[in-house]
Amino acid sequence: MKESLFVTGTDTNVGKTLLSALLVAALDAIYWKPIQTGAREGTDRQTVIKLAEISGAQTLPESYCFDPPVSPHLAAEASGVRIDLARIQAPANLGGPVIAEGAGGILVPINDTELMLDLARRLGFPVLIAARAALGTINHTFLTVRALRCAKMPIKGVVMIGHRNKDNERSIEHFAAVPVIGSIPWIDTINREALLNVFRSSFDRNYF
Repeated sequence: MKESLFVTGTDTNVGKTLLSALLVAALDAIYWKPIQTGAREGTDRQTVIKLAEISGAQTLPESYCFDPPVSPHLAAEASGVRIDLARIQAPANLGGPVIAEGAGGILVPINDTELMLDLARRLGFPVLIAARAALGTINHTFLTVRALRCAKMPIKGVVMIGHRNKDNERSIEHFAAVPVIGSIPWIDTINREALLNVFRSSFDRNYF
């Protein structure tokens, strides 16, 4: 069976949900967003259902879901609760891989003592990093890789999102010593077939 993955990003709004939808479609995987913020504007689970053209049965409910579009620790505080990692259990016996999407970047706080990194460590899935293809991505990606390596987390690779920049890809592979295993270009109309075409043409399927 294909392995489950934890999708993180070098920043917020970098394209984690788009990458997650692509992987759910291409790998026939189950989508899970353990901690959702900004739900008043719609959830990422709803977005993945729409983009990957899957049923809700191919997703798992959020462990925590908050309306404010802010960091998890602030969204929880505004709701009068504290996010408890003990409540978030890695799903088992689902018959397929899970694509778990983090909220924000890997060092985003989830409560007063723990970070998104602690959630990734708890789940134990290899981490896939969504990174912008544009200027600034080398620094942001290298910092994310460094944080994961310091925590001894397994890194599957990096996926670049946006207009392709091969110089940035080469620099990330050289300086961060991590493979760029896929790229997602600008997609005019995003649907299941478009996502599958990108996976077939722009991802190294040996990593999946």
